Amino acid sequence: MSIKTDISNGLMTITIDRPDRKNSFTNAMYTALADAFAEATHNRAVKVVLVKGHDSCFSAGNDLGDFVNNPPRNLDAPVFCFLRTIAACPKPIVAQVQGVAVGIGTTLLLHCDLVYAADNARFSVPFVKLGLCPEAASSVLLPQLAGYQKAAELLLIGDLISAAKASECGFVTDVLPADQLDAHVHSQIAKMMALPAVSLTTTKRLMKGHQKALLSEKMAEEGEMFMAMLLQPPAKEAFAAFAEKRTPDFRQFETR
Repeated sequence: MSIKTDISNGLMTITIDRPDRKNSFTNAMYTALADAFAEATHNRAVKVVLVKGHDSCFSAGNDLGDFVNNPPRNLDAPVFCFLRTIAACPKPIVAQVQGVAVGIGTTLLLHCDLVYAADNARFSVPFVKLGLCPEAASSVLLPQLAGYQKAAELLLIGDLISAAKASECGFVTDVLPADQLDAHVHSQIAKMMALPAVSLTTTKRLMKGHQKALLSEKMAEEGEMFMAMLLQPPAKEAFAAFAEKRTPDFRQFETR
């Protein structure tokens, strides 16, 4: 199983466990993630959720082979179900990030409440490089967190950025040396575990509830555009170039 879950003493730990493919996501993994967050939402034994990958990689984003062969065809596709479920989870979500976090590996972090990264972490939202558009309501959340111009640099250029810059952009809470990350994350979780569950969930709802409708609307809008753009020539060129290990040539699609 590429998504592992464990519940112990009020903590649900969700581990992305596909290191041989850089923890890239398949449709089956999105379904497993949606199920895990649904359980976290409804299981009273779960107080806090921790999402983590491996020492060398958080997630390289979509498994492009699976993605090309089984693209999302409607808003009930596994990836969109997962995004709605993580966005709606009322329990505090903590992310522990090491190595690369690309595409949805970064945008899912926007729905976490605390994100702790090792100093070796790197982040990227390369949707434009793939002939696509943002997802996970990142077109709203990144400008809110980072300010418009920093968000524009992230989304319009899509380069890898350091953990330090991600922290400056507001979607990483703190950056730690890699050998101190695990201890720090569990120390912060222990602090929440000592607090009343109702206070944690009420506080999260008060902070995030006002934009629930906006995020739902934006996820749907992005999702429809994303699916449409998957069928267009720029995205097909980007995926072909990836498979052929070359740089995509988008100049052929420029209007004259």
